[in-house]
Amino acid sequence: MSGTRLNKYIASSGLCSRRKADELIESGVVVVNGKKISEPGYLVQQKDKVFVNNKLIHPVKHEYYRFYKPAGYITTADDEKGRKTIYDLLPENLHHLKPVGRLDKDSTGLLILTNDGDLINALSHPSVKVPKIYRVTINGKITQNDIDTMYKGIEIEPGKIAYAEVDVLEIDSNHTVMEIVLYQGLNRQIRKMFEHLGHEVISLKRTQHAILNLDGLKRGEYKPVKPGQIKDLKNFLNRITNKND
Repeated sequence: MSGTRLNKYIASSGLCSRRKADELIESGVVVVNGKKISEPGYLVQQKDKVFVNNKLIHPVKHEYYRFYKPAGYITTADDEKGRKTIYDLLPENLHHLKPVGRLDKDSTGLLILTNDGDLINALSHPSVKVPKIYRVTINGKITQNDIDTMYKGIEIEPGKIAYAEVDVLEIDSNHTVMEIVLYQGLNRQIRKMFEHLGHEVISLKRTQHAILNLDGLKRGEYKPVKPGQIKDLKNFLNRITNKND
């Protein structure tokens, strides 16, 4: 019998990833044609009506964009404090897209925007260890001991150990410019690590996430990701996922 697996159908609506869809199905909030369904592998037919939390959902075409976030904007759709968000810079027809991860208000650089829940999960899940590359400037002169400490791990919060790979690009008595690679997504990770080491972050820019980078983008600018790049990105994620299993 042909059809689309229920968890894939829910994920294709942009509501969430397939893993999250499984949880929704198991929790009993998914109804197909008036009947509560608890099997992720249930096959949805073309004429079926699927509701999640009493809301009718439909598969949507997946969209993928690169966005160069400038400083001064937070990575969220709404802010109760009234601060400027990245959606103030994006046209209304892109407001349904979600960012993969976050950059804090003072940080700049690459954000991937999409409605592909599975891709968001693959790029964000801690087990996958997707590399994110940053160009960071701090005050003061970093030492080899600092670099070794960041590689071995720093407890930035109780029970949370942060790790980073550091490559020094420029250094003098007042500043150090580095390329930093993270495989985690802890809140304000780089800033907290340097705070622990006694350095202040002057600037922080994400230059690359997985295989996507800022090439061809100016601050505040967005561009669709080409189909070939999406294919390459998904192949890359499959390779590192299998490597980590």
